Parts: sequence; structure tokens; C-alpha cells
Amino acid sequence: MIKKREGLLIGSACEAGEVYRALVEGQNLDKIYEIANFYDYLEIQPLANNQFLIREGQVKDLEELQDINRRVVELGAKLGKPVCATGDVHFLEPDHEVFRRIIQAGQGYEDAEAQAPLFLRNTEEMLQEFAYLGQELAREVVINNPNKVNDMIEMIKPIPDGFYPPKIEGSEEEIVALSWQRAAELYGQDMPDLVRDRIERELHSITTHGFSVLYLIAHKLVKKSNQDGYLVGSRGSVGSSLVAYLTGITEVNPLPPHWLCPQCQCCEFVKNSDAGCGVDLDKRICHKCGTQMMQLGFNIPFETFLGFEGDKNPDIDLNFSGDYQSRAHQYVEELFGRENVYRAGTISTIAEKTAYGFVKKYAEEKQINLRSSEMSRLAAGITGVRRTTGQHPGGLIVVPRECDINQFTPIQHPADNKESGVRTTHFDYHAIDSQLVKLDILGHDDPTVIKELEDLTGVKASAIPLNEEQAMKIFSGLEPLGLNPDDLGTSVGTFGIPEFGTRFVRQMLEATRPTTFSELIMISGLSHGTDVWLNNAQDLIENRTAALNEVISTRDDIMTYLINKGVKEKQAFDIMEKVRKGNGDKLKAEEISCMREAGVPEWYIESCRRIKYMFPKAHAVAYVMMAFRIAYFKVYYPREFYASFFSIRAEDFEPDTILNGCEAVKERIKEINRQGMKASQKDKKLLTILELAMEMYLRGLKFFPVDLYLSHAHKFLVKDNGLLLPFSALPGLGLNAAQSIVDARLQGEFLSVEELQLRAKINKTTLEVLKKYNCLESLPESTQLSLFA
Repeated sequence: MIKKREGLLIGSACEAGEVYRALVEGQNLDKIYEIANFYDYLEIQPLANNQFLIREGQVKDLEELQDINRRVVELGAKLGKPVCATGDVHFLEPDHEVFRRIIQAGQGYEDAEAQAPLFLRNTEEMLQEFAYLGQELAREVVINNPNKVNDMIEMIKPIPDGFYPPKIEGSEEEIVALSWQRAAELYGQDMPDLVRDRIERELHSITTHGFSVLYLIAHKLVKKSNQDGYLVGSRGSVGSSLVAYLTGITEVNPLPPHWLCPQCQCCEFVKNSDAGCGVDLDKRICHKCGTQMMQLGFNIPFETFLGFEGDKNPDIDLNFSGDYQSRAHQYVEELFGRENVYRAGTISTIAEKTAYGFVKKYAEEKQINLRSSEMSRLAAGITGVRRTTGQHPGGLIVVPRECDINQFTPIQHPADNKESGVRTTHFDYHAIDSQLVKLDILGHDDPTVIKELEDLTGVKASAIPLNEEQAMKIFSGLEPLGLNPDDLGTSVGTFGIPEFGTRFVRQMLEATRPTTFSELIMISGLSHGTDVWLNNAQDLIENRTAALNEVISTRDDIMTYLINKGVKEKQAFDIMEKVRKGNGDKLKAEEISCMREAGVPEWYIESCRRIKYMFPKAHAVAYVMMAFRIAYFKVYYPREFYASFFSIRAEDFEPDTILNGCEAVKERIKEINRQGMKASQKDKKLLTILELAMEMYLRGLKFFPVDLYLSHAHKFLVKDNGLLLPFSALPGLGLNAAQSIVDARLQGEFLSVEELQLRAKINKTTLEVLKKYNCLESLPESTQLSLFA
């Protein structure tokens, strides 16, 4: 500490500080002087703060507590150090102690009931607290000395202003070159003005504000993942950027809907079409060369990514396969050096439900009857209190080589384990994301499922047409699956389709019956927003006030709709920003007036007022692209679809039920549904698996029990007209044990149960599981032969 003393002001702290402890313990005067001399200022606190010392027998009475404070004042006078009266403040108001009491009780503190009055006292209250020192001395410790210490402190900024991206030599030139090169490949050298103008505008923002390196990092990461065989999904609004599309960061083309010839680059943008995106355009043959034209464009404004001025710090979020995430993280360290890459730290607070649980438990333990309104008040006072630090599941903070991480944030190790090798920013990453680049390299199941499906079928997911008729039909009916709604319990075929398989979204599909890709995008936006569908669009559609393609579903809809109505671009952008942040009820009178003047209907304005949060359209598009591809496999490759689902998404599998056939599965589903909200979390998660198992049976497929010599450790294998269960599908048989069995059988057949246990190094519990599910029927217990058989 002494080595780093320069520039620091150090106070002696509360009763736990070494000066106060030395006085309580009665150490000799020379030692006390030596200890106190280290500090720049000494501290004394209200007597009530330290009354617990009396209860514990460490001091005799209040008079002795006063004497300790007097001795601290004397120490300060003899050593020439200011003595300051401080409050050790933990909460603002005296009655807030109840919140701390409940939290500490919930965390198991034995002395939670004996709360010291650690509230923020005003000047008069502090003068009264120290009146026993005399009026003059009380003013000195309460007013004069704290001001002296304050005057010693220079104005500092814990986090510097400005943006400090890492540097990659030539990043600007590379991003510019990559963008124009790909644009020329797609749209030709003589590309449409609309395309050229958009690229120029985006590149100006990106290069002017130093964002080129962020684009280049994302480009390299996605390219590496694709080369290694894993698709990458984009999240958030990055798909709003044409440059991101051209550099391969996202598959989302944000231009207005258009036809594009892959052979001669003939391009035709749509005017006055009902198509909400390029995918929904009619198929067209190029009039110049006769080639089938591509249908591109999702009509997303760039402003939703970098802001109206193009200077907003970009947040490029990428969904990598969970199997690939660690390799992507490692690649970032290779690019910038491990010493410059840190995990993004988070600060977790007490959630509303947890706070309510603390209050309820406290009331039960103290046998206090509280009204529900009082329980809610107490829970509200606890909600949001810092609980612990953690780390973002995929966030990486990159520090430029010429900077030190400590310029921006302290760092820490998870659980204070310096040997863990993981270094996390101590400050919440939100506090420093305007200064440092944060990369979101998230692990996600969808790219893993796509990779598994490609491997099983040989079909490249990127080649699947996004307007394939049969795949589109399962979002509005069951015809492609050949199933009856009464048998399945739903009239749409989206069980197991990411983002569209939940009961909530299935109900939306049944209410809207989408038939186009743009409608699927709208449903994705509606399902992810807050007060966008419920209490809003749902009522408008049911009352026939508006059609699905007219309601607000994503934040970008607002800006493009208002501009098309004649509202000025900047004003349309500002209205969109307010609404998507939940401030639609705070729209200015002139903003509402300009909407009315442009002919915006009242129901639309009211819809804006109700919205609390909105999904970016680019995020919805990327999700729907993944979902649609998986839907295609579900229709045309059912065995492979179910194999990938159960292998990757089915954490809990219930073989006792599922192996007994379709009727047993149906009964189990009814049993869980009868429980309603009272069903356990495990059963609620299991419901999704049971629904898929039922659907699989109804499509004429079946499950085969675990086979000692054929089953995979954790993957469901395609077999004849069904799937072969893996070892890990058996309850109580973990992945390690499953893999041990698979590894052991490579050495040849097992002669007995005894030999299996020995070679696979599995315990008796695992053996019992295998026996229960008839995996060892062909094996004798022991390899020993009886001489008297």
C-alpha cells in the first residue's frame, strides 16, 4: 500500500479501522501514534453507530465511547491531522433501516435485528451528535475539517471521456475496400444510386467516428466461424447497416425490397408494392439474361444502428454456436493479445421476486402479520440493491495496446480466485461501454442446431429459400406435417421452432395466420416487445381496427412509416427513439400534432403511447431467418430435425414416459397442464420436450431405447423410422459416465457387468440406471466361470 500511496488521501475509517481498534484494545501510546500517523485524516462517528461494542462487552458504556472519540481528537491535534465526523452511511433515512435488516436476515446475519442508525444525518444532526465535544470542537470536526479534506481532493474523472477503440493497422482502408468490392460483386460497378449513396453515407459515419476497427473485428470473427463450419446469427440492430451486410457480419440486407440478378447484376427496386420485404416479392426472371433473380432487402434504416448523426457507439452482437463460443473468444485474444482482453463485468441486484421472498421469509420467521400492501412496500425498498458482481455470458472488453485497463476500471477475478485465469472488469460494463469496445460473442443453440442439421442432411442452410411454400405453411397450419389439430393440441406446426414454439407465440400465430416472411418478422417483433402485442396490437387486430401488416411491431416501423407519411426524417427518428424506450406517453404536443397533420390515425398514436419496449427489426429478421431454415428441415427432414432438437435443446428427458408411446406422452402433457401455474419449473421445461415427442409419434416416427453398443453418449441418432436414445437421456446418468461407457466399448465387447464397470470406471448408481432401462440384459454379472455348473 505504501508503494502506491502517492496521490491518495487515506482516512482511518470506522470502528473496524486499526486506529479505533487500537484504542479499544488499549494498545500502548507509542504504537497508537505509529498507527495513526499513517493516515491523512482521522475519523470519529456518532455514538449510536458503535453501541454494539457495549452490548458485546468491549466497552463499558456511552461515556467510554465518548472518551474514545475524544482520544481520537487528541491524536489528531498532537499529530497535526484533521479529525472528521463521518456517518458510515448505509441508507438515507432513519426508517430505511428496516430494508437493511430484512436483507441481512435473508443473508443469515445473526445480528440483523440490532441495526445501527447508519442514515445520512444533516449538519444540525451531526452537530448535536458531537455536542459533548463542546460547540467549537464540534463545528471543527463536523464542518471545518471535512471541508479541508474536500479542498485537498482534485477534480478527477474515474472514467476518461472519449472513445478508445483498439487499433488494427489499415482497418479503415480494409473496411472501405471490402464494402465496395462486395457491392460491385452484387450490384456491379455501375450500381444504383440508392446503393452507392447508402454505402457512402455509412462509410462516412464509420470511418469518421473510429468504428472501422469494430466492423473489422466482427468481420474477422464471422469469417473464421463460417470457415470452421458454423453459421453466425446477428442480434440487435447491426443488420440495419448495409456495410455490415457487405462485409459478411450479418445476413440481413437492409435496403428496400428489390430484385437482383446474380448473373448480370441487373437490379430493380420496388415501387408501390404490398411486399413488406424482398423475400415476399413475386419470382422474376431477369429480362436481360434470363436468370432467376434474387429477392433481397428488408427496408431497415441505418439510423437505428448508429443514430441519426451516425455517431452512436455501435453495439455488434453476434450469436455463435455454443460449441464454438470459446474458440471465438480465443480468436479475439489472438487478434489483440490476451493481456488486452477482459470479460465484461456485471453488477447483479436483488430482483423484485427475490425481494418479496426476503420480506415473506422475514415475516414468517418473526411471526409478523403484514398486509400485502406493506409487503409490497418493503419489497420495493429492497429491489435494486446491489447483490453481487458477475460477468456477461459473452461480453469481452478490448483495451488498446497503448492504454492500461486501470485507466477505465479496476479488475477482479471470479470468486477472488487469481488462479482462474479469467479477468473481469469491476465496473459494470455499461459504465465503460462508451469508452471501450465491447464485443458480444454469445453462445446460442440455433447455430449449433443448424450445423447439426447440415451435417445430418448434407443440405446447406444458407441455400434454403426463405419463401419456400411448405415451410411457410407450418406457421399458419399443419398441412405440411399431415397432422390433425385435435391430436396435436394446436393448429400450427411450430413446436421446436425457435422463437415460434412457445404457447404465447403459437397463440399469436393462430390469431394472425401469417403467410409471408414480413408477417413472421412482425410477429417476432410483437412477441419480444413489451406492451406491443398485449394491450395493444392484439386488440387492434381482433377489433379489425388494423391489419397485422399495419400495426407497430418493431422500432424501425415507426420511423419508416412516419417518413412515408411525410414527417421529416429527424422528427420521425426522435419519435421512434422515444417510443422504443417506453416514453411514448411523453411525446411533445408538436410531435403529436405533426403526426396528425401527416394523416397518422389516432389508433396509431395511441399505440405509440402504450409501448414500453420495442425490438429492432434487424434482430427480428435475423431470428426469423434462423427459424425459417429450421422449419424447412422440420418439414422435409423430420428424423434429422427431431434428432437435432433432442440432442441440443432437451436438457431433461423423461424416458419412462416417452418410451411408452404416444398415449403415455399425451397423458403426461395433460397432467402437467392440469397443474397450471402450480406445475414445477422442471415440469414446465419438460412440457416442450413432451410436445415434440408427441408430434414425432404422430408423424409416424418412434424412439428406440438405449443400446449398450450403438447409442451415442449424448446425441439422439437417426435410426430406421425413429431415433435411438443416447446414454445421457437416462435420468441420473451424467455426460462423463456416458462418455466413459462409449470410450470403454471401443476396446471390444463386454463379457460381464463386472467388466463393464471396471473398464468404464462407472459407479454402482450408474450400473443401477443401466439395469433399470434393460441395457445390460445380455451380460452376466461376472466373468468368473463356475467349476460345478
